[in-house]
Amino acid sequence: MKIFSVFALLILLLSINSFAQKGPAAKAVPEKTVTAVESTPLELAKAAVVAHGGDKLKNLKSLLLRGSVEVNGGSSMMTIPATFMLAISGDKYVFELNNPIQPLKQISDGKDTSSSGYQLPPMTSLGFPLLMRVGQTGYVVASLPEATKNKKGFRITTAEGFYTDFFVDEKTRQIKGYESAYDVDGRTATTSVEIDEFQTVEGVIVPKRYSQRFDLGQITAYANFKTKDILVNSQIEDSVFAISK
Repeated sequence: MKIFSVFALLILLLSINSFAQKGPAAKAVPEKTVTAVESTPLELAKAAVVAHGGDKLKNLKSLLLRGSVEVNGGSSMMTIPATFMLAISGDKYVFELNNPIQPLKQISDGKDTSSSGYQLPPMTSLGFPLLMRVGQTGYVVASLPEATKNKKGFRITTAEGFYTDFFVDEKTRQIKGYESAYDVDGRTATTSVEIDEFQTVEGVIVPKRYSQRFDLGQITAYANFKTKDILVNSQIEDSVFAISK
């Protein structure tokens, strides 16, 4: 049962989607110590965009990722193997998590979203995909909160109030990690990522290997992702994002 709970937590936090089915809704966690937009955070965010491909990242039409992920709930837990697939095209996306315990498939056609899981923020509202939104209306770049003032980085907040704190390598200006938090049914869910390796595809620098920590109060899970296939600007048929009625 404990293994199932850990994997359920992974599904809950990994999906990061806005679902159209029943379940507790996800809400933005109120920001506590974020400063107003300053030139330094914005310039740093723009430098990070350049470090990950510049205009090629900002004009990205589609992204397709396939790979494996190993999940555990700490040193005493067994490792649970799984595979994942993520396809993004504009505001459309499909995410699949295949595993021996509880397979998951989530789809957004750009307007509606569907999954058997919980209502969580849209995948484009948290994490690395936010980087390509720098400079767009509704996406605010600000200083990191006081608690992380010893790190070099910036915060991006969406119009809905979802935010991600990005931490930048001082030499390369590439993203070396990020943290996000949001409300799920009255409880704050947090997730943090440390990026181990990038891959350059069609001029876009994409995370290839990274570790992720998920925390929902009493349950904490860890996952190691290894992306094997990365396709940039490949043609993805609209049928891939179609929601079954």
